[in-house]
Amino acid sequence: MARTLCYVTAVPEVLHVDMDAFYASVEQRDDPALRGRPVIVGGPSRRGVVCAASYEARPFGVRSAMPMGEAIRRCPEAIVVPVHMGRYKEVSESVFGIFRRYTPLVEGLSLDEAFLDVAASRSLFGEARVIARAIKDAVKNELGLTASAGVAPCKFVAKIASDLEKPDGLTVVEPGTERTFLAPLPVGRLWGIGPKTLPRLQAAGIATIGDIAALDDDACYALLGRGGREFRDLARGIDDRIVDGSRERKSISTEETFEYDVRDEAQILELLRVQADELALDLQKRNMRAATVGIKVKRADFTITGRQTSLAVAANDAATILAASTWCWERSHLRGTPIRLLGTRVASLTLEEARELRLF
Repeated sequence: MARTLCYVTAVPEVLHVDMDAFYASVEQRDDPALRGRPVIVGGPSRRGVVCAASYEARPFGVRSAMPMGEAIRRCPEAIVVPVHMGRYKEVSESVFGIFRRYTPLVEGLSLDEAFLDVAASRSLFGEARVIARAIKDAVKNELGLTASAGVAPCKFVAKIASDLEKPDGLTVVEPGTERTFLAPLPVGRLWGIGPKTLPRLQAAGIATIGDIAALDDDACYALLGRGGREFRDLARGIDDRIVDGSRERKSISTEETFEYDVRDEAQILELLRVQADELALDLQKRNMRAATVGIKVKRADFTITGRQTSLAVAANDAATILAASTWCWERSHLRGTPIRLLGTRVASLTLEEARELRLF
């Protein structure tokens, strides 16, 4: 008798793993003198921004993206350390290597967080909560860092869960309990509810995610517009987006905020050279080339100007990137204009192997 093979797609079992205060934790791990101390990672300029704050600094209200001057005012005891992006990227590669031991379905969101679909890994490694615990243990034992994880049937709920017991937390939301889990949480935790929308919802008596979940169609539209039903689905724990393990890095950028407004041409061109060197090194480490180079300029009045150009041949050397970024600067018509921020970006990225195959 002929045998019939039946292939069944596993129900997603999603992990969201988020490193705890990643940049600051790497600095504390590598320098024992920083352990147990409030640490702020960022440029020494008071006009820069906080890239990361250790958990010792956070009780003072210091948060990522806060102006450095404000952070130091809130926490004058803080130790400010410069950003060591190369080191963080190396550690990130090790973290993602641990993720991929358990599943190829890893969707990175940044250097320090990712979604993982581990449904198909159950037969090898056990249920999702066991895999999450194993990943956390490996990160701690091998890298000397901690991570928090959320386990749920979908991405949105897993992301929310990973944030609830930081640092070094593990929260599991069982299938069928998503709506109950989300209901008491503040409505501001719902994706897409920003500072403009939140006051309007609060004025209408909407305080929790459960309040959004209970809205009818008319109320959804009145409060949230065309996207109201999507917000309500998320509030009910409905999120059918898959973990996309094929996502590729689309661009790499670096930028610098000056302590004082700069208009000196030599200083600007020198920074473009430094940024070109940094981006070239990053591309070479990733075995990638870029076909687009652009710059970002923020003036003293906070208006932002961008210029970009396409390369005739994709490149990953500093000289080509610098020539392109300098060309963009010259055509920005900002020479002599005081600026507070300058950045360089490379995009249209391709792997070196793919380029060689095309040439062949």
